[in-house]
Amino acid sequence: MDASGPTETPAPLPWERMARGGGLLGADGRPGGTVFERMSRLAARTGAINLGQGFPDVDGPPQMLEAAVAALRGGGNQYSPVAGTPQLREAVAEHQARFYGIDVDPEHGVLVTVGASEGIAAAMLAFLRPGDEVVVLEPHYDLYGAVAAFVGARLVTVPLEPPRFAPEPDRLAAAFGPRTRMVLLNDPHNPTGAVLDDAALGQVAALAAAHDCVVVTDEVYEHLRYPGPHRPLAAVPGAFERTLTVSSVGKTFSATGWRVGWVSGPRRLVEAVRATKAYLTHSAATPLQLAAATALGSPDAFYAELTEDFRRRRDVLVAGLAAAGAHPARPQGTFFVVADVSALCARHGAADATALAPVLAEEAGVVGVPVSALASAARAGDYGDWMRFSFGKRPEVLEEAVRRLAG
Repeated sequence: MDASGPTETPAPLPWERMARGGGLLGADGRPGGTVFERMSRLAARTGAINLGQGFPDVDGPPQMLEAAVAALRGGGNQYSPVAGTPQLREAVAEHQARFYGIDVDPEHGVLVTVGASEGIAAAMLAFLRPGDEVVVLEPHYDLYGAVAAFVGARLVTVPLEPPRFAPEPDRLAAAFGPRTRMVLLNDPHNPTGAVLDDAALGQVAALAAAHDCVVVTDEVYEHLRYPGPHRPLAAVPGAFERTLTVSSVGKTFSATGWRVGWVSGPRRLVEAVRATKAYLTHSAATPLQLAAATALGSPDAFYAELTEDFRRRRDVLVAGLAAAGAHPARPQGTFFVVADVSALCARHGAADATALAPVLAEEAGVVGVPVSALASAARAGDYGDWMRFSFGKRPEVLEEAVRRLAG
């Protein structure tokens, strides 16, 4: 035996913590792709319609695209300030006032980021310490767990149980404790399509105040809310001073590849995120920021038509899933619908939605994402029979997908 004693197992490297927190490490400890990448590869290999990854299949409004071309040709091709172009920061502030009555300082209360993902990550890196706890709704976007693990924080999840997908007030209250440092709130909610009512928003605001924690709201689907206008947590009385609101150009304006997002809120919080973001990417693409400013100033009719267009697409896919034998939960927001596919699993001899995914790709020519991939290991079984499908596609694509599912 070595006299020096047993060799200690080295602590995981930072990338390993992040990969494990995001669910990228396999049983062998080797990193793989995200569930969205895996499902997109499955769609490409089988020629299936990809209703798994959440991106539209059309370009954004013409005036936005023309503004990008004009910026490219007009000299807008150098670094922007770290905080973003003045034009986009002003447009974000005007948007928050126009739609929500929130008064944001464009100079010190708005930060432009490389997509909403960077805004969320920078906010988490700015305020979380090892041992801190972050309250999140479950299931959730995989980025949340990845960044929390990277900094040594821990997610405390509040399950949205099927088929209602609404947070239970007692469970929400129980998630807060002496180590709670942050609430990360996704509303409208991906993947379930749920939206929070005024009572839930009020409870989150009250709990965050009682525990003196920062709230980061992921609101990228703010203009895809079907029961009525979106209400940000920052608009709840007393909540603005502790809330960072995150959104982007990607979902509303069908430009997910532009990677232009923003964070808005009180100066003391935004400046901390800015200091963190400065050493991640410095600045987002200048011409695309200028075009995003144009897009945000679109008339009310654009936003109303957008919501109605996606409502119609939603109804096509919900009806098609039901006709195919699934049990969809009608989403109140986003461009995703989750469906109980247990009947399809039984029909095809699949143990759960994860096992059904390749069967649907091969036999029906449609790809979705198993919801369990977006849940913690402890809760994955609660969503084992559920699959997420995107209706952020052209109507003719959705109709073909419905036809395939019916077959």
